[in-house]
Amino acid sequence: MEKTLKELAESVGGEAEGDARVMIKGVAGIKEAGSGEITFLANKKYIGDLASTRASAVIAAPGVDVGPRPCIRSKNPYFAFAKILTLFAPKRKFPKGVMSGAHVSPEAHVGQDAAIYPGALVEAGAKIGDHSVIYPGVYVGEGSSIGADCIIYPNVVIREGVKIGDRVIIHGGTVIGGDGFGYATEGGKHFKIPQIGGVLIEDDVEVGSNATIDRGALGDTIIRRGTKIDNLVQIAHNVVVGEDSIIVAQAGISGSTELGHHVVLAGQVGLVGHIKIGDGVQVGAQSGVMNDLEAGQVYIGSPAFPHMEFMRMQAALRKLPELRKRVMEMEKKLEKYTREE
Repeated sequence: MEKTLKELAESVGGEAEGDARVMIKGVAGIKEAGSGEITFLANKKYIGDLASTRASAVIAAPGVDVGPRPCIRSKNPYFAFAKILTLFAPKRKFPKGVMSGAHVSPEAHVGQDAAIYPGALVEAGAKIGDHSVIYPGVYVGEGSSIGADCIIYPNVVIREGVKIGDRVIIHGGTVIGGDGFGYATEGGKHFKIPQIGGVLIEDDVEVGSNATIDRGALGDTIIRRGTKIDNLVQIAHNVVVGEDSIIVAQAGISGSTELGHHVVLAGQVGLVGHIKIGDGVQVGAQSGVMNDLEAGQVYIGSPAFPHMEFMRMQAALRKLPELRKRVMEMEKKLEKYTREE
């Protein structure tokens, strides 16, 4: 497939600059791009690579100097790049129907043009939506439902009582609806509390590989629309994650914690249970969150502090060796003065 720069600009709501007739046949990074390909500049630290790139065109924000090279101007170059990449990405074709070697209960419902690969197991009462793809090794438990246009990659476990919306992607090895970590202790022994709730995942959610989203103890664990969850994330029972949130790898959220919409948890962030994280909160990598966080703020550290307060503390911390030296000198002077008295 080939498109003119003008056609690509129109497809992303941008403006073509320079020779709008130049033909584009592919997309690549600024260092890897060759003739006939378009690249993008979203981070100023790569401006120096513009001089050496062999790309035929570049996507950049208004006002960024890209030299004589044809350009698409966009307020969000990275987003424009993603949309153009989608146009050029190979379109995967899936077989339709239940394939030989798949095990689908007669009491399950499989939607129109859905694909169930060999080795998948779909239990009684489960529902697979139209055009959804269930890869080998996937288990779909009794009474669970998967919406339309979903992709469930190999070896995903979807336990009973899980409800998944439309256009959801779940990557390999992830477990949805495993038992929450709930125990009552008596006489030094830990008694398992039955986890009889479920999991609700709304539309347009993506869950990475080897993540775990536990079922609720009584009600549901809920992942709201548009949220993106990275690999190796743990979400405990009865957690609620708000719309369009991002949870990065190795983050862990303890039970009954509630996240607002557009929350960002960076890598290895840990949240204790039964707290509330306000809308739009951003938490820096490896932070430990022990209390409720106010909406719209940036936090970092363990325990987590507001970003500016944390930076002031770090600046003071770097001065501690000098301060210690000064205090020791003052103590010696004071001791000498006391002896002279």
